[in-house]
Amino acid sequence: MKISIAGNGYVGAVTGACFAKLGHYIIFIDVDKKRIDLINKAISPVCEKGLDELLSNYKDKIKATNDYSSAIKESDIIFICVGTPSKSDGHIDLSFIEDAAIELGKCLKNKDGWHLVVVKSTVLPGTAENVILPLIEKHSGKKAGKDFGLATNPEFLKEGVAVKDFLEPDRIVFGFYDEKSRDVLRELYKNFSCPIVETSLSTAEMIKYVNNAFLATKISFANEIGNICKKLGINTYEVFHAVGLDNRINPAFFGAGIGFGGSCFPKDVRALIAKGDEIESNARMLKSAMEVNEEQPIKLIQLLKKHIPSLKGKKIGVLGLSFKPNTDDIRESRAIPIVDILIKNGADVIAYDPLAEDNFKKLFSQIEYAPSCKEILNSDAILIVTDWEEFNNLDYKGKIVIDGRKIEKAKKEAAVYEGVCW
Repeated sequence: MKISIAGNGYVGAVTGACFAKLGHYIIFIDVDKKRIDLINKAISPVCEKGLDELLSNYKDKIKATNDYSSAIKESDIIFICVGTPSKSDGHIDLSFIEDAAIELGKCLKNKDGWHLVVVKSTVLPGTAENVILPLIEKHSGKKAGKDFGLATNPEFLKEGVAVKDFLEPDRIVFGFYDEKSRDVLRELYKNFSCPIVETSLSTAEMIKYVNNAFLATKISFANEIGNICKKLGINTYEVFHAVGLDNRINPAFFGAGIGFGGSCFPKDVRALIAKGDEIESNARMLKSAMEVNEEQPIKLIQLLKKHIPSLKGKKIGVLGLSFKPNTDDIRESRAIPIVDILIKNGADVIAYDPLAEDNFKKLFSQIEYAPSCKEILNSDAILIVTDWEEFNNLDYKGKIVIDGRKIEKAKKEAAVYEGVCW
């Protein structure tokens, strides 16, 4: 099939490159010229394992452009993968989605034949049918279900292993407006061996939110139990190892620490909370999950102050700035509030991250950045914020270490070791 991809961030770039590997022809569409140029040079526009290799290996099936019209004319399907960031009130910002739908409508107006529109962006239930569909119909003069198809196909990709997640999924979910859209997606995904869930547009949209909200809540639950265990002198990880062996529960996402970040969990939970408030359905558990998550980074500083009561003028090393290892993404990183508090307390902050330094400098240009993780060891105290593998190889002997990610070597070697939840 000939597939166009609108939006070339993590989701769009991975989706397009993986479909190319599966034999389809891909046209990436983006307003960002830098991203277009990178893809046309077979270079990934985002930091994601395996993506450069895919773009290089299948470059004969890939091109990138900022011309919506030509991309729509040349393709049979478009996947909308644009961002849906949070507003200040927690609701998602649909401006990129709306812009894409309007532009798509204008292009479909001048196209002969049927075209399938697939929404892969994370949007609240009802968005495809009540926002995207009317905009496309208005600007194209065409009718959904007759002149063009509409479907939702949420992604379940984890940054750092997104290529693997796409090619070896746990399940595929898609909602469809019309039977022809369903049939095309069946054909597109026919060679995948995982369960495929076919449902309505809104149900597919909701599945994505519930998936992320549950995992975020599970992390906050683990952190809340971890906080109790720490005060009781109980090893949190032993507790959750045993609990996770229950086949009704599963051990994944029980890693107690300083909480979750990234582009999905915080944004999606806030959006679901805001939607609940809008329809007068109080999402109490989700609100509590977010409250726990916001408090966890503060506990790292509280533990630090047990050993260094006044941080003014103290050199505090921060290991890890990305929200998780194997990515340069700092969106909602727990390092952000931690560094902010350290600065407000007068500490001299030195930080290290193998990939995320440039992104973090855009927020905190005033702190020092170390050229290697070993430089952090010369600090008065060390805070471990991201569990990069290389942090397991450092010599922590004689150091004060406050650990937010359970680095075993630090626990065994540090002169003073404090774990947030254990």
